[in-house]
Amino acid sequence: MLTLTDKAAPAPGASTRLRVPLRDFGTLLGLVLIVLVFAVAAPGFLTERNLLNILQQSSINACVALGMTLVIVSGGIDLSVGPVAALSAVLSASLMVAGVPPVLAVLAGLALGAACGAVNGALICFGGLQPFIVTLGTLSTYRALALIATDGNPIFGVPQSFRALVNGNVGGIPMAVIVVLAVALLAGLILRKTPFGEYLLAVGGNEEAAHIAGVPIALTKIGAYMLSGLLAALAAMILVGRLGAAEPILGNLWELDAIAAAAIGGASLMGGKGSILGTLLGAVILGAMRNGLTLMNVQAFYQLLATGLIILLAMLVDRFARGRA
Repeated sequence: MLTLTDKAAPAPGASTRLRVPLRDFGTLLGLVLIVLVFAVAAPGFLTERNLLNILQQSSINACVALGMTLVIVSGGIDLSVGPVAALSAVLSASLMVAGVPPVLAVLAGLALGAACGAVNGALICFGGLQPFIVTLGTLSTYRALALIATDGNPIFGVPQSFRALVNGNVGGIPMAVIVVLAVALLAGLILRKTPFGEYLLAVGGNEEAAHIAGVPIALTKIGAYMLSGLLAALAAMILVGRLGAAEPILGNLWELDAIAAAAIGGASLMGGKGSILGTLLGAVILGAMRNGLTLMNVQAFYQLLATGLIILLAMLVDRFARGRA
């Protein structure tokens, strides 16, 4: 059976079993080091309120990054997650403002996100186009549709009942964090325990071999992009509830943060390898780093520099690990 870190044919049992926890342990160690540094350098960083704030801020990126991880595992990339989120947010907010019950409005937004992902997957599979090119094109297309639908204006008036639900907490844990943890658990089960998860790993590891083995390549890829669009839309719902409004420019550069979180967490951009736990840790690493630098009054462009350096370091570590495998 394929495991979470398999790329093509599985390696001998012992090394394959050890590689997942060791890689995730390295990511966890990186998070611990970042926390220790900011605990000393940034007063107030380790307060309960700030730590919960980091988790809440990281939840949106984590949600998008989980969908991105599934796409990356299948050997693809999705640059359109930000505009998909904006388009879904605009639809849901418009429906809620028009008096549609929030549950139905949210379901409509999630369905639109999944549909946008399905379009991406269909163009890649049946149009014979590269994922980078397709999602680069739909990035502009979906963003334009969101701007056209709103005339470039934000949509205000999201019902307070919806905002109260999104901004609530259970046992002191923000609702957004609970939702993302539930999504992560489901994504982990999909990858580890279902045929679809095995198909994702097989297609990303060696598409030709997967085709020969009878794996439904097109359905697998379309499914991955649908999940990516769905989770981007879910992240948008969280942000709409937090802000009380939907903007057509929502989700700008979300794709970069999502790819960064997945890469830091050990996902291989060559496909066939990824970790749900690693992606969560990667999202928290980015959130903690930005929070700590902000508390230290570090200017935004230095924060961007730090993010880039961490991504490059993660890629070098992954390259070294694959070279040693």
